[in-house]
Amino acid sequence: MEKKSSRGANNYSLLISRFSVAAFVLIAPAILFLCVEGTTDPSDVQGLQVMYSLLNNPSQLTNWQAGGGDPCGQSWKGVTCQGSAVVAIQISGLGLSGTMGYLLSNLMSLRILDMSNNNIQNSIPYQLPPNLTTLNLANNNLGGSLPYSLNSMVSLNYLNVSRNSLTQAIGDIFANLGGLATLDLSFNSFNGNLPGSISSLLNLSTLHVQNNQLTGSLNALAGLPLTDLNVANNQFTGWIPNVLTSIPNFIYSGNSFDNSAAPPPPPYTPPPPGKPRNNGSHSPPVANNTPVSGQSSNPDDGNKKNGLTVGPIIGISLGSSVVVFFAMVVLVFCLRKGKKKEPGAAKASAASLPVSMEKVNTEMREQRMKSTATVADLRPSEKLIADRMQGKNGSLKRVKSPITATSYTVASLQTATNSFSQENLIGEGSLGRVYRGEFPNGKIAAIKKIDNAALSLQEEDNFLEAVSNMSRLRHPNVIALVGFCGEHGQRLLVHDYVGNGNLHDMLHFADERSKQLTWNARVRVALGTARALEYLHEVCLPSVVHRNFKSANILLDEELNPHLSDCGLAALTPNTERQVSSTEMISFGYSAPEFALSGIYTVKSDVYSFGVVMLELLTGRKPLDSSRARSEQSLVRWATPQLHDIDALAKMVDPALNGMYPAKSLSRFADILALCVQPEPEFRPPMSEVVQALVRLMQRASVVKRHSSEESGFMFKTPDHETTDHT
Repeated sequence: MEKKSSRGANNYSLLISRFSVAAFVLIAPAILFLCVEGTTDPSDVQGLQVMYSLLNNPSQLTNWQAGGGDPCGQSWKGVTCQGSAVVAIQISGLGLSGTMGYLLSNLMSLRILDMSNNNIQNSIPYQLPPNLTTLNLANNNLGGSLPYSLNSMVSLNYLNVSRNSLTQAIGDIFANLGGLATLDLSFNSFNGNLPGSISSLLNLSTLHVQNNQLTGSLNALAGLPLTDLNVANNQFTGWIPNVLTSIPNFIYSGNSFDNSAAPPPPPYTPPPPGKPRNNGSHSPPVANNTPVSGQSSNPDDGNKKNGLTVGPIIGISLGSSVVVFFAMVVLVFCLRKGKKKEPGAAKASAASLPVSMEKVNTEMREQRMKSTATVADLRPSEKLIADRMQGKNGSLKRVKSPITATSYTVASLQTATNSFSQENLIGEGSLGRVYRGEFPNGKIAAIKKIDNAALSLQEEDNFLEAVSNMSRLRHPNVIALVGFCGEHGQRLLVHDYVGNGNLHDMLHFADERSKQLTWNARVRVALGTARALEYLHEVCLPSVVHRNFKSANILLDEELNPHLSDCGLAALTPNTERQVSSTEMISFGYSAPEFALSGIYTVKSDVYSFGVVMLELLTGRKPLDSSRARSEQSLVRWATPQLHDIDALAKMVDPALNGMYPAKSLSRFADILALCVQPEPEFRPPMSEVVQALVRLMQRASVVKRHSSEESGFMFKTPDHETTDHT
């Protein structure tokens, strides 16, 4: 009996072992499949490759590659992944130099970026990974200012840029960073007052700004839940708010604070709803003899707080009843809906692991689609409703609503343009033709009739999204979209009309109008268009990349104020299968080297194109001119080696100026554009710095008459009156 039982047990064990082997054989491919699925997202790979190629001493970055490679599958040093997404880059203290790279915005899933304790140079890129929670760039050699794009990084909890060479004002960039707990800006050269938006950091516990050149008062910090505050060795003045003196770790030496008694602070204003303070141990600022909030000097007040009258009790009871009733209705609705979905739910349960993996990947893809949109609302606080619907080609289509532009009918636009007649044609581009239109109320508009053959099916699906985003662009130097038409398969855009032509024609087709382009007028045009690009790159969230910046897209009004057109049209890229027309060939002279080599186009590419337009303004030459000698056909190649040679620079100036320009202004103008057309994208300045440089140039600009008696050809006769333009 025992033998029989033992034999049965052995058979049972054998059955179990066979089952285990069979299960392993079946499960192993699945495990292998999941491992293979860990291949890194191509967008992340591209961002890391650009970073690697621009960092010096890359031998410390083991397994990293400048081309190809799999960061997640090959365990690149300091790179952490979840599935196929890179979620952390921690390469602190590796002796790295060079620059951070210009494709960091590709890293959509990145949460932690730590490049501290290296020797990284140049400025902080203003297209950073948008979903970071931790950014640590401390103890490097970074210059410039804080990028405005930090304002859109709403998940940021820790920001440390201490011990660098950052300059200028800190910038009003904290309005949307309510979750920030640690902010360290110490040991830099920041100047100006603390920005007002710093008072929005209602979870900030640690703030270090010591050893800068900050001025003004500390009043903006009075309502924050700080436990660690260091403002030493700045130029702060005024009184220290009483509430700050109770902070456990508060260092304030090396400033010029007033030692007399502080005046009573204004009445305390509680935080707005939905933004509770993180630390309840700090009382709001109060005068010395004022009771602390929550205490009362009137005994009757205590009775009111400890009990409720009959009225509020009845109100609360009725409100509770309504809430309970509503909850029951919702519960019944959900139960009925759930019954209809039971078969699908059972299937989902049977395949929970593959489905959850697919869900994660889908969410990541959707997040990338959202964050890499080319255009966005200029008001970061305004949330747009995004509906996903199926496009004609089966891809996801996102239509933002509401659309603020006016919807026109095809018939009304045909009437306004006399059936899009040839005499009303005023321009032609890669997406279609532009017509002058006049409406019955007398309003004149520029109507772009998009050629459907110019768009792929996917781009057709993006039309309403582009309209929604373009209609929200508001800047005095940006052409506004006032209307659109999408009926009967037609796609038309209605813009404000600017009737004095474009900069390209005024520069390159000599007529009476070109005489209006004095030196000061040219500098004003450069400054106005620089401000337009600054708005698109650094104010709009996410950044708007123009992609087609050229002098033909700079329209001039009667006062020669510039208005940039085609802003936001990058969302509707032309069909690459179409034959390129002669008018589109003009754009090639403005293309940045990285776009020509790899097809990569960023805000830095716009900066390059802006530099080419500045060269046009300086020389009066076209970016590409086959009628000139071979060595002079490419404007950038011909001009850039001569920009810092004073004698050569004098000979490059547009003859139409007739010598009417100041030597120093010309030289500074050349210095600015030389920075913009550098072949390496990471060395080109952000447009905010270009704007500041042009403002300083304008403030010193004056019209002078060139004197040719000196051999250098760069002496000027100063007129009795120097006319100066100020912005």
